[in-house]
Amino acid sequence: MPDILRGSRRQILKSGASALALTALGAPMINRAALGQSSFDWKRYTGTKLDVLLVKNPRSDLLQAHEKEFTALTGIEVSSEQVPEQQQRQKAMIEFTSGKPTFDVSMLALHVQKRLSKKGNWLEDLRPMIADASQTNPEFDFTDFNTAGLNYATQADGSLTTLPHFVDYWMVYYNKELFEQKGVAYPKTMDELVAAAQKLNDPAKGTYGFVSRGLKNANIPVWTSWLLGQGQETVTADGKLLTETPETVWAAEMYARLNKEFAPPGTIGFNWNECQTTFAQGRAAMWLDGIGFATPLEDPTKSKIVGKVGYGITPAGPKGYHSATFADGLGISRTSTKKGAAWYYAQFMANKKNQLAMMKAGAGAPGRTSALTNPEAKVGSKFGEQYFECLAGSAKIGRPGLPVIIPVTEFRDTFGVALTNLLSGGNAKAELAKATEAFKPILEKSEQG
Repeated sequence: MPDILRGSRRQILKSGASALALTALGAPMINRAALGQSSFDWKRYTGTKLDVLLVKNPRSDLLQAHEKEFTALTGIEVSSEQVPEQQQRQKAMIEFTSGKPTFDVSMLALHVQKRLSKKGNWLEDLRPMIADASQTNPEFDFTDFNTAGLNYATQADGSLTTLPHFVDYWMVYYNKELFEQKGVAYPKTMDELVAAAQKLNDPAKGTYGFVSRGLKNANIPVWTSWLLGQGQETVTADGKLLTETPETVWAAEMYARLNKEFAPPGTIGFNWNECQTTFAQGRAAMWLDGIGFATPLEDPTKSKIVGKVGYGITPAGPKGYHSATFADGLGISRTSTKKGAAWYYAQFMANKKNQLAMMKAGAGAPGRTSALTNPEAKVGSKFGEQYFECLAGSAKIGRPGLPVIIPVTEFRDTFGVALTNLLSGGNAKAELAKATEAFKPILEKSEQG
């Protein structure tokens, strides 16, 4: 877990947290109760009205479904709006930049907006409120949030500007029936994955060894997943590009080989939905992507492989063993005049009960460890034991699948084209060099600004 309290004592005190509160935040919950946590009162902000900006998805449906319970508990009224993902990001950008956002709480895509939100000082640092015994429910249990989510939620200066609400882990879906027919075991390493794809590839029968995103921009997490197996990311913490190393070339060549030699025709235009359809129809033995796409695979009206789906943690690479992760968080507008009530909303919506409800609904992977491991999540679930093991195991080795930079979209566009060119015969080293040259000034300008 990242140290969200790192930084000098002077910096911490400037944030409004006392030494006692800091000790409480880092302490087990049993100690927090002894430090006066009983002063918390859910009715403290009765009569307050909050505005919340959400992204349109099943997880936001659940948040809205919990609003009546929240209002009954707190007396705080909530007006929330779901906006499609790209439009929501644009709306958040415009309103936060104006300095007068119309919402008190916003959902953010941390793999895209983390650095941008910090640069613009959009969000409140949650550490003082978490540490305040009168503001945080004694059952909140901050230590329950998993490392992968907190890596996203924590800024470089140690401030915690969101609660990790949802974390998507990249893993390997595999067709157990095809594996059994060929006598192939689930690969433990990336080299073994390539070998398995070769053995399972059978174009004459209309089945292929592997499928993943080939479409430019969308294909970046495939490349970075393999790169994490080399223990490397694409941009350093101080803003230097690492996109022309032997490791990045190795990962790009692996991306190209899998998609050229063992994937279905037309993979150069595949995004996640084409991959999902291919795999669900039994036409691919393996599919690398986010575990959040699992639900249709176990739906007999949409899938031909119900009950045959394997859920495998991304295999280890030569130098690293990681799952590429992506995350959404709930943040409080820095300029909100209702921060206390907003914090009540955030901690309630991200509590253990509601995170478990997300898990049970199959709406995605929660940011809390308890939701991933609670036996109750498995009762009546369409997913088998392996699905839950994959989630819990991936959470332990999660590492960002995209560079934590402001121009992340430009990064995806630029290097996405380079990867796509590999599928048309391009040379990995040359294409990465060309993309690096094009993107370097964009990154440098961003880091300077």
